[in-house]
Amino acid sequence: MKKLLLPLSIALICYFNPLFAQQERVNVDWAPFANRVNLAAMGASVISPEVNPDRTVTFRLNAPNATSVSVSGSMFRASMNMRSAQMTKDEKGIWSVTVGPFEPDMYTYKFNVDGVSMIDPANTYANQGSMPLSSILYVHGNEPMYYDAKPGVPHGTVTAHYYYSEVTKGIRNLFVYTPPNYDTSKEYPVLYLMGGSGEIGETWWLSGNVNFIMDNLLAEGKAKPMIIVMVNNQLVHRASTNHTAVSFPLVEEEYLKCIIPFVEKNYKVIRNKSGRAISGLSMGGRHAQYVGLKNLNVFGSIGILSAALTTADIEALKITDNKVLLKDPSVNNQIDYLFIGAGPDETNATARHQLLHEQCESLGIKHEYYLGGAAHDFITWRDLLYYRFLPNLWR
Repeated sequence: MKKLLLPLSIALICYFNPLFAQQERVNVDWAPFANRVNLAAMGASVISPEVNPDRTVTFRLNAPNATSVSVSGSMFRASMNMRSAQMTKDEKGIWSVTVGPFEPDMYTYKFNVDGVSMIDPANTYANQGSMPLSSILYVHGNEPMYYDAKPGVPHGTVTAHYYYSEVTKGIRNLFVYTPPNYDTSKEYPVLYLMGGSGEIGETWWLSGNVNFIMDNLLAEGKAKPMIIVMVNNQLVHRASTNHTAVSFPLVEEEYLKCIIPFVEKNYKVIRNKSGRAISGLSMGGRHAQYVGLKNLNVFGSIGILSAALTTADIEALKITDNKVLLKDPSVNNQIDYLFIGAGPDETNATARHQLLHEQCESLGIKHEYYLGGAAHDFITWRDLLYYRFLPNLWR
């Protein structure tokens, strides 16, 4: 076993130093785009993005030969009736636009330059996943958010593990969050957490901030101490043919043969279904429904975020078990906690999660249904974890 301890448990000292430059990267800064001393990021020719005191945001791009530049991103909520903003060029060839104000949150965005999509070259923050990068925008409020590292809050540890998979015949990784003051003399429940089509294991703590969310919940007394295993559920190239039919059984096999045995060998955990939960967003939510409900002797709690098995999934996987489809009320006797959640901006009468919720209601299948956040993005998935799913696990 190889592991890398990541320094997330180090105390945050001098957190509010007023001399921080934009994107200085000295401390874990909850307002990295506030322009405090008018310095661009190292190597950048302009300051971008710049979050202004009124929570408007100025984007800039040095592209004198471009003829058209726009910015689009998750900060443009559905209620704003816009998904992008056209930028204008000044006499120096610098394109800019000021938009907003936006609610404090973490967003992703890209520039479109003469029809070519690109990240912001002046922004040192970008998401991590299995899709091309987007730039990250932090719009700060007057204090750290629920997903930020907060001064005075004890921090857990994220550990990177590398293991050989008999399923994929290669080296894979997973990331394990242990709570502050992790005690090897006691047993902890475990949440296995997955991303979607565009995520990998580390996305959950690099973009989802699940480690800081859990730290803050524990400090607030709102959740039980737990271990969180962030799993890479990319078992087959996402663009491959027959992806569902091939990948879903492999994800199940990877859990049963590799991931769970690895975690239970290396961590002090509860080794029965009452101490195991499985969850994921989007594709990972479909994986959680498939793997969790097929293995109700292994998992006691299931979280389905912005997802549900589709008709195409059911046909491709030839699913006939009504428990997996959440059409059998007897699952009430086998599930400790079933959570279905999504963002309001991705919810309508035909949304798959909405239909699953209505089906469970009509059949009397016990579950919690919650809408929070925004659209199909981490604005929603962070919200679901903090306000509902993590606090209600093992309660």
